[in-house]
Amino acid sequence: MPLTTSEIQALDSAHYMHPFTDHKALAEKGARVITRGEGVYIWDSEGNKILDGMSGLWCVNVGYGRKELVEAAVKQMEVLPYYNSFFQTTNVPAVQLADRIIKLAGERYSHVLFGSSGSESNDTIVRMVRHYWTTLGQPERSVIISRKNAYHGSTMCGASLGGMSGMHAQGGLPIPGIVHIEQPYHFGLAPDQDKDAFGIEAAGWLEQKILEVGADKVAAFIGEPVQGAGGVIIPPKTYWPEIQRICDKYGILLICDEVICGFGRLGAWFGSELMGAKPDLMTFAKGVTSGYIPLGGVVVGKRVAEVLIEKGGEFNHGYTYSGHPVACAVALANLDLIEKEGLVERVRDETGPHLAHCFAALAEHPLVAGAETFGMVAGLVLMKDKHQHLAFDEDLEVGMICRKHCFAHGLIMRAVGDRMIVAPPLAMTKEQIDEMVRLIRLCLDATLQELKERGYMD
Repeated sequence: MPLTTSEIQALDSAHYMHPFTDHKALAEKGARVITRGEGVYIWDSEGNKILDGMSGLWCVNVGYGRKELVEAAVKQMEVLPYYNSFFQTTNVPAVQLADRIIKLAGERYSHVLFGSSGSESNDTIVRMVRHYWTTLGQPERSVIISRKNAYHGSTMCGASLGGMSGMHAQGGLPIPGIVHIEQPYHFGLAPDQDKDAFGIEAAGWLEQKILEVGADKVAAFIGEPVQGAGGVIIPPKTYWPEIQRICDKYGILLICDEVICGFGRLGAWFGSELMGAKPDLMTFAKGVTSGYIPLGGVVVGKRVAEVLIEKGGEFNHGYTYSGHPVACAVALANLDLIEKEGLVERVRDETGPHLAHCFAALAEHPLVAGAETFGMVAGLVLMKDKHQHLAFDEDLEVGMICRKHCFAHGLIMRAVGDRMIVAPPLAMTKEQIDEMVRLIRLCLDATLQELKERGYMD
């Protein structure tokens, strides 16, 4: 006999530790139990249908219920469910996927190192970058520069590369050799400044940090093409070309974290293609399998690969599940689907522009001070008085109030402070975008009404 929702919640509270969760508060409320998904929708254990505006966690690019991916996993499990890539061995799906990714990434790249997640991939980056410079006889070049409010995972290295103060407050982070500059958040830092001029200025903070640390000590700069978990922070178009110029000037490696932006999210196979950046290394995960099975990795540029392979000797790094044959088989089937259905081109030419048009209309709402989109990511800034650029008190957690109304109306929309963000499946149709935006407007209206009733709008 199936367990009831309350029985599942009791077991969850007793034994299951969730990521990024206040477990005491969750136990009092009870977890929402998701039971199935189809297309862009999920259902909970009470039978409620919910439009998933976040693609799970930025990852279910082709949507739920794709039998092609299930069949690929089953077929591979029947042939070779697992073998490792240690001891000079390999497997067919891993080799085929590495070749496929390099062809998508372009001629600057030659190799892929696989793991199971974006966090693992960014840990790999720290090891790889430092080994690269040591192999070149410059071990002192070990400092990696990242950005405040960036997200690069929650492992020790990943959380250190990230620039979130709440994560750094736990566990003695960041680890040594990782420093941060301010993020290129035009709306939040310099809304009255010309956007392109701000982009140049924000990129200039990298050069200032390089000179502060010492150019002979800096190994690399890492950044997300668009900051995802930080609230969909879209940099000015002048930002990344200037970042590239500075990296070239000082000879440091450029790393783009494509965990969210890769595999079509922004309307290109990799977000850096659209930004004027030419990274030496790219990390990926999430969309490579549409989240159906864990897989991540690093796309290694020729500049780095040639040193590691020709001069570096043994690179003492890797994972039990590096190149897992089932994960790689699912990824290949997922890439087949993305190409067959033209999802990258659809985001670029149809659904991305339609989402932008719809979000521009949401900017007319009294609570919305700013609305931005890039491909299939979008964010809204909620403010008490948008005309005076007056924010709500952080303690009011207005974003969480809005998120509550989203769930009540059958919509998943994420709150990052008072920024409300979406990253829907790439398979979403224009009609489903219209449905999502209609729900967002209902939730904004409900939030405004509650804020008025509480006296927060006085």
